[in-house]
Amino acid sequence: MTAPGALAPAQVREDRPPTGGGAPDPAPAPVPGRAREQRPASGPGVRVIGAALSILAAVLLGFVVDVGLVGSLRHARDRQVDYADFRSALANGVAPVGRSAGGGTAPVPGEPVALLEIPALHLREVVREGTSAEDLARAVGHRRDTPLPGQSGVSVILGRQASYGGAFRQVAELSTGDRITVTTGQGKHTYQVIGPRRGGDPQPPALAAGRGRLTLVTADGTPFMPRGILRVDADLTSPVQPTPPTAVPAGALPEDEKPMAALHAAWLPLVLWGQALVLAAAAVAWAHARWGRPHTWVVGVPLLVALGLAVADQAALLLPNLL
Repeated sequence: MTAPGALAPAQVREDRPPTGGGAPDPAPAPVPGRAREQRPASGPGVRVIGAALSILAAVLLGFVVDVGLVGSLRHARDRQVDYADFRSALANGVAPVGRSAGGGTAPVPGEPVALLEIPALHLREVVREGTSAEDLARAVGHRRDTPLPGQSGVSVILGRQASYGGAFRQVAELSTGDRITVTTGQGKHTYQVIGPRRGGDPQPPALAAGRGRLTLVTADGTPFMPRGILRVDADLTSPVQPTPPTAVPAGALPEDEKPMAALHAAWLPLVLWGQALVLAAAAVAWAHARWGRPHTWVVGVPLLVALGLAVADQAALLLPNLL
């Protein structure tokens, strides 16, 4: 019999800590936030997928930045440079007007040949010779199988609707009677707009012999999703200038200089830059596995963005030249 308040022997044995070879105490529960789960090592398949996603992201980002922001900045820079060059050529009397029996200089592809001004649109653009996708990425272009503005016949100028500054994005807003002026080596020439026309619309009246006309051409429809070609015709109201033969005979214009054409010569640079981008993405994936994320981002992101811009620049030249 135990005294009141005394512990029973069984209770003493249960409360007494084990002293012999009994089972050890269970390990203390982990404190939340201290233990870090061990990540499984990334295998070759994960690295390949990561490299592929890096390439895709670099190309898409480069395309958007190149066609949008960088393209607009490049167009503005080229316009300033071309304007200075063309003013110098006008001042020195060496602006190209076409080679003829009386002399003159034949325009070279890519050379500034005119200054186009449309007061109603607040538009002022230097016109380059040539209408390939590469030419129209830097300026509006004169179609080489047509006479220069101010001369007799139909002069054709092409410009982009949205990309690379979108010089002709508002051309559809021109209406009958609006004035267009074009300055060339033969002086300043004035045109009066007849009106815009699209596919299926009636053609403008036939041009009389010894008269001049200007046609502005761009894409029609939603930007980057054209549904056709837009043309705006304007008749020459100033005196017609002497008209030498065109730089390219009628029917001999290369395919990549026609409306909505792509620059097929861009395929080779695109493949070479694409290979460089693939190798760079693989190197970035390798570096990520050994250096860790912070160091890889510092070195790899600028490299991938630069190569992505180069690839996107060539890919954009494979799109229609009026976009």
